[in-house]
Amino acid sequence: MKIRWFAFIRTTGLVWVLLYHFFVKYFPGGFVGVDLFFTLSGYLMTANLIDQYAREEKIDLKSFFKKRFYRIFPPLVLMILITTPLALLIRNDFIANIGQQITTTLGFVTNYFEILSGNSYENQFTPHLFVHTWTLAVEIHFYIAWILAVRFMAKKVERVGQLKGFIFLSSSLIALLSFLSMFVSSFFVDEFSRIYFSSWTHIFPFFIGSALASLIGIQTTTPAFKRISDSVSMKNLSMAGVGALSVMTFLLFFLKFTSIWTYLFGLLLSSLATSVLIVIARILHERLPDRKEPAVLGFISSISYSIYLFHWPFYIIFNQLFGHLVTVVLTIVFTIIFATFSFYVLEPYLIGKDGKLFGITISLKPYGKWVAATGLTLTLLTTSIALFAPKIGAFEADLLVKGLHQANTQMHQTKTFAERGKASAFEITEGVTIIGDSVTLRATPQLQAALPDAIIDAQGSRNTLQAYEVMMTNIQNSTLMKEVVIATGVNTIPNYEEALNKIIDDLPNGHHLILVTPYDGNSPYYDDPIAEKHTQYVYELAKKYDFIAIADWNKVSKTNPQVWEGSDYIHFGGNNDTTIQGGTLYTQAIQDALAMVKDMPVKNVVKPDTTPAETTTE
Repeated sequence: MKIRWFAFIRTTGLVWVLLYHFFVKYFPGGFVGVDLFFTLSGYLMTANLIDQYAREEKIDLKSFFKKRFYRIFPPLVLMILITTPLALLIRNDFIANIGQQITTTLGFVTNYFEILSGNSYENQFTPHLFVHTWTLAVEIHFYIAWILAVRFMAKKVERVGQLKGFIFLSSSLIALLSFLSMFVSSFFVDEFSRIYFSSWTHIFPFFIGSALASLIGIQTTTPAFKRISDSVSMKNLSMAGVGALSVMTFLLFFLKFTSIWTYLFGLLLSSLATSVLIVIARILHERLPDRKEPAVLGFISSISYSIYLFHWPFYIIFNQLFGHLVTVVLTIVFTIIFATFSFYVLEPYLIGKDGKLFGITISLKPYGKWVAATGLTLTLLTTSIALFAPKIGAFEADLLVKGLHQANTQMHQTKTFAERGKASAFEITEGVTIIGDSVTLRATPQLQAALPDAIIDAQGSRNTLQAYEVMMTNIQNSTLMKEVVIATGVNTIPNYEEALNKIIDDLPNGHHLILVTPYDGNSPYYDDPIAEKHTQYVYELAKKYDFIAIADWNKVSKTNPQVWEGSDYIHFGGNNDTTIQGGTLYTQAIQDALAMVKDMPVKNVVKPDTTPAETTTE
């Protein structure tokens, strides 16, 4: 039995996710749409299993997995076969190791692939084309584990009421344990993506939906629900609906992926609000049997799964080729076309039926050979791309080579370190120490050419707090040069001010400090552009301390847009020429700051004497 108004719930979840992916700056909490889908999916699966047991007194595994296969697999494979060849139109970083991405997607373990890869859900320089299928992985894990558990329970009970009782208790317990795991883990992880991707910590919405299914069901419901359905007024029902949608809207605008409150309460609130919407939809279905949903909601709901699958890779590909608004429009158009084809034409064909769209019968049977030939061609093309794609992208390879070259240079510099003269009365070695991130690493050839004696320590994904730790290691080893350059900030951390202050406080006397302002060209799309805030704070520090100079990479970047063409807008250079040009500009910004500090005083802070005064006793 199809419940009217569930299409509204599905459409709401889909819109939330699309708003988040397309306009994250304005809708930072749209990712809660995923939890809406999880809760609804848990409810529908469990309610249908209860109905099946009520009819047949058994749970049919073969029937369940057959239906799931034909619903899940065809659009997933179609998405991979269409978007993988299209990715050849953009830089090869996006098809690097694509074979492993495809394998983990089809194996429904994308979530753990992303965890093991150390990727952040939000902050990826080169987002994986199929990262969004992590949700499908979690869903499949739930399906497999829960169908087996319900089947086991069904064999142990004699009545449907007993089965519902067992389902309610077990669902409630698992939901509680899963949520508590996320709640507690959020205090101890340094990257929230780990608990967001994990099946165990993020499976609780499914079981909230499952527990709800045992109470209100679809065909097999309870007397309590019938009494509530008959007695609740439309006014109260409307107020509850407005309240639930208000919660979802609040989360859409104000929840942030990087906030601990998301994992303490936000995702749970989304699931609970969805549960309220499910109950309302069930009651409306009973109370308004002749009222139909708007046709457009039914259409979007039917293709919502395929829309979710197609939108992300299309968005990534088009975003590399066009401006943002054009990208959004093209993504929506192509996604709807392929999602409609998948649901209304291809999927019916694969189970031996004719498709029907807007009342028109569409059959691929007369074109069976063409369908098979097209599928085979796309499969061979995708397989070839997967087999011959580079293991790492050009950007990663460039960083790797430069990292090895940097290590070799550091070994050579260590040999001559002891020969360098000391600077002034502070007994500090003359020279330059540059501590940076992957942007610095990308500019290493230009830095080494312009500053051949500089000690360059750059590493991918390094943040400002880690730069502080590197500086402290240099201090302990007496290898910190007089001029200290800190070039971090694009790998954002919420406590960047604290990290910068620690660098300033613990920098020994006798040094100059040069802070490189970070640049993230994606900042206009962020709700909380920390890289820009980092830059503004650096300006404040330079005004406050006379031994600090600024290498204003942020300003240089904004006045030289040509170096960002074809890049990720964090690491300059979409080709060899713009990489060299970007590295030269980056180096020049640091050189200008080094020239500036020659006429500036070094740090010379006299710390108060904290030794207790000596006392005498007469």
